[in-house]
Amino acid sequence: MLTSPFLGELIGTMVLILLGNGVVANVLLQRTKGHNGGLIVITAGWAFAVTIGIFVAQKFGSPGAHINPAVTLGMAIKSNDFSQVGTFVLAQMLGAMIGATLVWLHHLPHWAETMDQEAKLAAFATGPAIRQPFSNLFSEIIGTVVLVVGGGALVSVDKTGIGPLLAGVLVWSIGLSLGGPTGYAINPARDLGPRIAHAILPIAGKGGSDWGYAWIPVVGPLIGGLIGGFILGML
Repeated sequence: MLTSPFLGELIGTMVLILLGNGVVANVLLQRTKGHNGGLIVITAGWAFAVTIGIFVAQKFGSPGAHINPAVTLGMAIKSNDFSQVGTFVLAQMLGAMIGATLVWLHHLPHWAETMDQEAKLAAFATGPAIRQPFSNLFSEIIGTVVLVVGGGALVSVDKTGIGPLLAGVLVWSIGLSLGGPTGYAINPARDLGPRIAHAILPIAGKGGSDWGYAWIPVVGPLIGGLIGGFILGML
């Protein structure tokens, strides 16, 4: 079987977005079986998406299974090895765009049934509950620091192979505890890739892609990944 770190990151991130944004679409779009399922359903769906995405990334050739540029940056800072950063980030961005496109296709009849343009965008990218750039940026930084440091701690103690399951628990915890202000992107590819897909896909009645906010779920997680990597490097 043809495997490689690039392919692992691409396919793993694609699955992450297909399942993660898929649960958001299931809850928010009109006339789906999961409509109005609520925050608990979304956070659980994203937790499972992370677990499955990691397992898939490993199977297709990426042992570290970052599926997140902030994690890639954090691990590079920790190890002082930046050789794979560009390759991984490219794969993650492409995978995120493909995954978002699959979410659109999977829910194709439901976009026209949904009048709420914000709900349609939310099925692709994150947005703030209260738009205050500094607070929104801080929320993304804090959430990502917890992700990177918590993930690094899991890797260091896991001897059983259940690390992906524990990573899902970690993301579930972040979503439940810290996800309210911004929707916890904590992953630049998770937000930017699908936002680009939202901008270019012929989604029925979609509205704008909110590019004025788009820098926050990219810059915030990258800063959080940087801080998390430094913390791990000191341990």
